[in-house]
Amino acid sequence: MSEFGSKTWLADKLRRYMPSREEMASNRYLAPIAHRFLSPELWRFTRRSVPRGVALGLFAAFIVPLGQIFLAAFLALPARANVPLSAAVTFVTNPLTFPFWAVVAKETGELVLNIDAVVGPGAAGQFADDRGPLAQFFELAGVTAFGFVVLAIVSAAVGYLLSSFIWRFMVARRRAKRLKLMEARLDSRLGAKEG
Repeated sequence: MSEFGSKTWLADKLRRYMPSREEMASNRYLAPIAHRFLSPELWRFTRRSVPRGVALGLFAAFIVPLGQIFLAAFLALPARANVPLSAAVTFVTNPLTFPFWAVVAKETGELVLNIDAVVGPGAAGQFADDRGPLAQFFELAGVTAFGFVVLAIVSAAVGYLLSSFIWRFMVARRRAKRLKLMEARLDSRLGAKEG
């Protein structure tokens, strides 16, 4: 049977690269709540815990620039989400991809706020010239921060829906394969009895 033929190949791949329960529980920052990380239900891949883990991981990835893994782990506890998956999904924003996401957040913030449409394009340009570079920097930082909040909320919602759909698709496909295999076995048994 090929590696992809195994029904748990994705879970096996994820387990290989994710920290173990004991590694996360021994972390000094997580020590006060380490006993909660040892709960097996937070480490299982189920139809409810996987979408929650993806959503919380994406939310934590965009909402804070540092410490996303810890935030995702803390959020996963009360939500009964898959802790290692929520921690792994936070790597969508890493030092290599952060400049890209910062530009996307700035554009998103500008699109959502759409200041030019409210005051008119001429007025925004006039006020931008009157302010110093420090004021312009803080305006740009505020727009970018707002864009990150929008990205956190939207990506969490899309991630939840998409991972839920993918999970259901994978389970339905696995069940269909199992039914075909059972049918083939039954047909071969009935064919052997008739012959």
